[in-house]
Amino acid sequence: MDSLSIPLFFKRLDTQFDDIPLPSYSTADASGMDVRAALADKLIIPPLSHTIVATNLSVEIPDGFEIQVRPRSGLAATHGVTILNAPGTIDADYRGEIKIILINFGATDFIIERGDRIAQLVLAPVCKAEVRLADELNSTHRNEGGFGHTGVK
Repeated sequence: MDSLSIPLFFKRLDTQFDDIPLPSYSTADASGMDVRAALADKLIIPPLSHTIVATNLSVEIPDGFEIQVRPRSGLAATHGVTILNAPGTIDADYRGEIKIILINFGATDFIIERGDRIAQLVLAPVCKAEVRLADELNSTHRNEGGFGHTGVK
C-alpha cells in the first residue's frame, strides 16, 4: 500500500543555520521525520536535567493535521534522553519556532552538537470532539476499573 503524501512547508528562521538539513525520513517506511538541533555551540544536558533545543524552523501544517514531537528510540535506549512532554503537539495554527524539550534521565552528561538528530516529527490527522453532556453513560464490562485493575499477570 502506498503512503499518503501531504505537502508540509518549513521556514528557516536564521541563515546561520542554513547548512542544517530540513526534517527528513531516514528510511522509506519511517513514520517520523528526524529533526535536528540548530546550535552555534555544543549543548550539555547534565543528568536529571532538561533543556529546550532550538531547530531554527517554523512550519505550516495543513488544517485538520498536527505534528507530534516524539523521542528518538536510540537516544532513549543508549543515553536515557527523551522528550519531556512526549508526545509534544504542534498545532496547525502555530507559526513559531519548533523547539524540543529534552530531558536526560541518564547517569552522565549528554552532549548535543550542531545538526544532531534530536527528535522525530510525525504528521497526524486530528479529529475534533463534539462535546456533549450526558446524564448517564453506557455500561461496560470494565466500568470504573482503574489503574492496575487487571493485575500484572
